[in-house]
Amino acid sequence: MLNRTLGTTGPQVSALGLGCMGMSALYGDADRAESIATIHAALDAGVTLLDTGDFYAMGHNELLIGEALRTAPAAHREKALTSVKFGALRDPDGGWSGYDGRPAAVKNFAAYSLQRLGVDHIDVYRIARLDPDVPVEETIGAIAELVRAGHVRHIGLSEVGADTLRRAAAVAPISDLQIEYSLVSRGIEADILPTARELGIGVTAYGVLSRGLISGHFARDRQLAANDFRGMSPRFQGENLQRNLDLVDALRKVAEERGATVAQTAIAWVLTQGDDIVPLVGARTRERLTESLGALDVTLTAEDLAAIEAAVPAGAAAGDRYPAGQMAHLDSER
Repeated sequence: MLNRTLGTTGPQVSALGLGCMGMSALYGDADRAESIATIHAALDAGVTLLDTGDFYAMGHNELLIGEALRTAPAAHREKALTSVKFGALRDPDGGWSGYDGRPAAVKNFAAYSLQRLGVDHIDVYRIARLDPDVPVEETIGAIAELVRAGHVRHIGLSEVGADTLRRAAAVAPISDLQIEYSLVSRGIEADILPTARELGIGVTAYGVLSRGLISGHFARDRQLAANDFRGMSPRFQGENLQRNLDLVDALRKVAEERGATVAQTAIAWVLTQGDDIVPLVGARTRERLTESLGALDVTLTAEDLAAIEAAVPAGAAAGDRYPAGQMAHLDSER
């Protein structure tokens, strides 16, 4: 499998990473046994990067990954790289209470993550969203101390803008920026991606299928479960959903002409945007994982890319990426 460099200071990672959030939270009920089997299948296929957050179902996702790693073959376990987001504050009812980027909190979060994952270090550690009350320099400085102590290997960031990238990189080497990037979420192309490249910072792109919206599997009349956060997402609402699925129908025609699925075409498009970009696929089952891995066999020509661009032009998506309250926390949108 093609290896990509996660930034000039980062580790070698597989061409695709596995985002594990949906195995624990926010996308409706998940099957624990199938989730672990999917992680094992990903490792067996050569996927090395496993992405999580300590706040995904309040630690459940880290425990799930920890169990999957303990029960995986030693050779696979040794190659696995953990990417962890921290800082989001939750309550017992599942509510959200902001973000905490204070140095003492950073080290506290890391201590619990190491225990839940069952590892002696975290490969890439990043705050999920900036804490508006703590300068990014202080948060990055605390992670840098964890690096020096051997608890963390590489420093990452999540959903930050170009100015924040520069400020963070002035404190310590930043290996990776995790940020949403897909055919229907291309905001990073103007300033953030060029800045990351200037600074030698790799990108892990989440939401490459826009939470299933452009997977080719989302039906127009689908009823979402009460515990599926997409029910509050603007892109999945009313007329927005219908307009966005019109884009998917147009993309489907392009994909079928090339013998690929919609999902494979969308993932392959992200793969063509640069060797410094690693798409995270949020597969919750082995079936979906197999489909996503098929994107590695899709070669897009200049003609193909032009056809995809015509089907899904930049800025064509209807609705914001998140509800208004969550958009307010995105430094990348400021």
